[in-house]
Amino acid sequence: MNNDFVAETAARFDIPGGAVGVLHDGQEHFFNHGVTSVENPLPVNEDTLFLLGSVTKTFTATAIMRLVAQDRVSLDAPVREYVPELTLLDDREFTVRQLLNHTSGLDWGTLADTGEGDDALARHVAELATLKLIAPVGERPSYSQSGFNLAGRIIENVTGQTYEQAMTSLLLEPIGLGNTHFDRDAVMTRRFAAGHEKGEIARPWRHWRGNNPGGGIAASVKDLLAWARFHLGDGDGVDLAEMRRPTALLRGSNLGDAIGVGWFLREIDGVQAIGHGGSSNGQFAELLLVPSRNFAVVSVANQGPDGIPFNQAMVRRALEHFVGLLDRDPEPLPYNAVQAAEVAGGYDNDAMVMTIDDTGAGLVLEVLIRPEIRESAEMELPADHAPFPMALLPRDEYMITDGAFTGQRGFFTRDTQGVIIGVDLAGRMFGRVG
Repeated sequence: MNNDFVAETAARFDIPGGAVGVLHDGQEHFFNHGVTSVENPLPVNEDTLFLLGSVTKTFTATAIMRLVAQDRVSLDAPVREYVPELTLLDDREFTVRQLLNHTSGLDWGTLADTGEGDDALARHVAELATLKLIAPVGERPSYSQSGFNLAGRIIENVTGQTYEQAMTSLLLEPIGLGNTHFDRDAVMTRRFAAGHEKGEIARPWRHWRGNNPGGGIAASVKDLLAWARFHLGDGDGVDLAEMRRPTALLRGSNLGDAIGVGWFLREIDGVQAIGHGGSSNGQFAELLLVPSRNFAVVSVANQGPDGIPFNQAMVRRALEHFVGLLDRDPEPLPYNAVQAAEVAGGYDNDAMVMTIDDTGAGLVLEVLIRPEIRESAEMELPADHAPFPMALLPRDEYMITDGAFTGQRGFFTRDTQGVIIGVDLAGRMFGRVG
């Protein structure tokens, strides 16, 4: 692992700027490449701020666990005990733990901009009255951004502070994360990365404040290694073992084999690891810890759509170089016309439509944001991706085999008669159309 490998991989994926940090046996190693922005370039270093997207969820979950340690929150208490104002499309009750392991049945989220005021999160939670409910409580994991934003509202109501103030007092200051920020004004006075989409600056730089608990942190690679060091340590009263305990199994997912509290859990080359990825508008992050090897790696990149395979390449090289672990994709099944015909067709959910086409020689998957959502969006949404080649795996699973999401896995769902009625992609359910 060296800067030459980072530079060569960045050139292959056309990444303007990236940074990698490795923590191994207490020693920190940094590898940096490129610039913060193609329009206003500054060299990327280990102190450059990158948006972390959903890696933020590990911070929100840990803050909840800090409140658990203080006997102010119980993981198995109903969420409405802490957020009595919560209104949903039905009267379901789910626990804090079910919120943090994505088994509440809430859909991915809402696209309503609730502003930048101190009431942004409260207003976001009010929007959940219109959010689709996609499964009974506890039936299956389904990744929910709004679920974690709701967890942020728990933190606000319990502490009497804004989410950002509470995160600072519960985590950022005690751990010493001085270069980890939610506030855009704090970010803009420091060296920070701009997101890019296919060589152009991605705007807006960050979405609205109500999404902060699920994805609003900007941090440096150096601070992320300090965050990893905390999670490889004794937790300072936080029950880290509870966060790593499997509470919901995952199927056909490159996110992991199971979910703990805020962490995805998986086995790499026979060794247990925990991690979380994240994406925002043209910025991507990947954080992975191997507790038994006292090892952590973080990779960040500022270009879409290929920031994901860049980060994957960095993480896999660091695993192999520092701790001798090989992380490989599963071997796809050969093309089978009968199986291909069975899965080909249209699928959709509230936000996106999916088409799986059988070319006669292979399968191709395309996912598009619904046109009506593009038309009504209060911001510019990312461009749709070109179709991806895909291949089937055993047990009704599949894998994308080329492009920016190479290695992304999912699975098909059958009804009681064995007919395929849905497909999962990135933890989100698409129902069959027609």
